[in-house]
Amino acid sequence: MANFSRVIDKVRNSEYRKASEQDKAVYKGAKYLLLKNRKNVRRKNHRQQLKELLALNEVINTVMILKEKLKHIWTYRSRTWAAKAIDQWCALARSLNHPSVTSFAKMLERYRDGILNHCDYPIHTGKIEGVNNKIKVIKRKAYGFHDLRYFTLKIYQAFSN
Repeated sequence: MANFSRVIDKVRNSEYRKASEQDKAVYKGAKYLLLKNRKNVRRKNHRQQLKELLALNEVINTVMILKEKLKHIWTYRSRTWAAKAIDQWCALARSLNHPSVTSFAKMLERYRDGILNHCDYPIHTGKIEGVNNKIKVIKRKAYGFHDLRYFTLKIYQAFSN
């Protein structure tokens, strides 16, 4: 999603440059409105600005639809349905004919197998990264270990509870 957030920002910038002086006022301050989840836009004036922007620009509206569909792909537990959703997403992205969106669609197809593997094994890497970080901290606190056995024992001690 972080990569697609960059795509959304690039699309917003390119559409801002194409907009008339009168319409540019709607684009002002809209970056984070577009990056937020739609349900998290709470202020009435922000919701109104987002609504105006989406009504004003079809490309940005389509990109926002793509954002929601991309989030939904991660919820599938069936590999077949997820594959169909990715195919539909990429087709819609290509129909937009915007270079940033098209390159993201190509990237999504390159990582298709990994995304589909998430359906079979919905494991997140957060815990693994946390363990690796803790091990690095243990190593850093000791200024390196000369005895591998002692280092292993310190790791076991850190994760014993």
